[in-house]
Amino acid sequence: MAEMNRDGFPTITPHLVVKNGAEAIEFYKKAFGARERYRMPWRDASGAEKIGHAELTIGDAVVMLADEAPQHGAVAPSGAGASVVIHFKSPDVDATMASAAAAGATITMPAMNAFWGDRYGKLVDPFGHHWSVATKVEDVSPEEINRRAAAAFAEGCRGE
Repeated sequence: MAEMNRDGFPTITPHLVVKNGAEAIEFYKKAFGARERYRMPWRDASGAEKIGHAELTIGDAVVMLADEAPQHGAVAPSGAGASVVIHFKSPDVDATMASAAAAGATITMPAMNAFWGDRYGKLVDPFGHHWSVATKVEDVSPEEINRRAAAAFAEGCRGE
């Protein structure tokens, strides 16, 4: 695990920008069991209440979150695809993905046993962020991963 700094954060912490931060916080609580550490509300130019900054914990990780503020260059994802995927090591990938789907996520790759030793799936949350979810099911040596990868890709599969 990454070493924590004196302020209680690991060296790298995801900071998600979303539309409707309050709804996002509730989604992450329902989908991933997030716990809210801190919330700083603010009002935009129209007077609507927004999330200026929030901190959540998911397992042993910290995730920061804020409503988008285009005037400051902070915009939520839009459209298909992602430049970043958040990887979630879950104790139970199937239960996590089921919770996320029930809370409103779209499953883009159902969980399957992957050649690298994880049970692995992918989803997109209702705020446009892409997640991969995995549970280790088997210890696999780097050499065996390479052998399995070559066989899997020769057959044209997605990692099964």
